[in-house]
Amino acid sequence: MSNELSHEEVLDSSCCTHEDSHRKSHHSDKIKSNLITRLNRIEGQIRGIKGLIEKDTYCDDVIHQISATQSALNSVAKILLEGHMKSCVVERIQEGDLEVLDEVLVTIQKLMKK
Repeated sequence: MSNELSHEEVLDSSCCTHEDSHRKSHHSDKIKSNLITRLNRIEGQIRGIKGLIEKDTYCDDVIHQISATQSALNSVAKILLEGHMKSCVVERIQEGDLEVLDEVLVTIQKLMKK
């Protein structure tokens, strides 16, 4: 099973709903499975980094593993952001809710600080 999702899969299977002033996102089972798989792998990478530190592994090697883990987290964020922008944000703009643009800009700024 490939962990890669096409742009169409992200667009077609993400949606956001507003329930009692709480916003929720709903993703297809395929996207959820993909994200969970990625996060499980990241969790394993974190445990591996901890083990490297416990074993006094050479710092440069640990830093490379940290970089790989950060990259994997960024991939998860990109998938979520793409689905959010193509579904939730578009939907809210179509409803006349332009405040969503400020929300997205703040989110992007937070991601870019990393």
